[in-house]
Parts: sequence; structure tokens; C-alpha cells
Amino acid sequence: QVQLVESGGGLVQAGGSLRLSCAASGSIFSINAMHWYRQAPGKQRDLVASVTSDGSTNYADSVKGRFTISRDNAKNTVYLQMNSLKPEDTAVYYCSAETAWDPPYDYWGQGTQVTVSS
Repeated sequence: QVQLVESGGGLVQAGGSLRLSCAASGSIFSINAMHWYRQAPGKQRDLVASVTSDGSTNYADSVKGRFTISRDNAKNTVYLQMNSLKPEDTAVYYCSAETAWDPPYDYWGQGTQVTVSS
């Protein structure tokens, strides 16, 4: 079992910044990659950014150049630094941990609300 706890969401004006954190605990040795997803009201949950165990990162086109995902292995924490925020970034942001099992399994956090006002 892996437990994930997100924090750092809130209300920010357009152009502002927020940093989300996702603290992992439990069977963290089984984690291969960590992801940030977001889901706006009435829309599907979309992948925002990913970081693998070797540090490789990947971003959705909509956030490239504005968001940065990073991980602190000593703290078992993944971060999402969000800069130049836009109203369309408003969503509930979820952290997930993908295991290295075959097939892989995804654990999810409870989500944190990010609201960007115009």
C-alpha cells in the first residue's frame, strides 16, 4: 500500500504561482513514477506532468514552460511548481504513484483544489 497526501492548493490571481506537494508513505519502494493529474468541473482527468524514478520528466503541452515537476527522494515527496497560472488551470489536482509491478498499479491522493482568478 502507498499513501499519498497532497497539499499546497489555494486561490491565486492569474499570473501568480503555487507549489503543490505530494508526500508518499508506505510501500514507496514499489513506486516507479509519480504523476500530477488535474480535473476541472465537467471534464475528464488529464495528465499534467510526470517524473520517473530516474528523474525523467514529461509535461502536457498546455503547461510546458510554466510548470515544473520535481521529486525529493529523501523526503519521499513530489512537487509541482506552477508559474504564470491561468484561469484555465483551475481544477482539482491529484497526485498518483505508479508502481513498477506488471501490470502497474496506480495509487491516488485525495486531491487539492487550485483556483485561478482572472
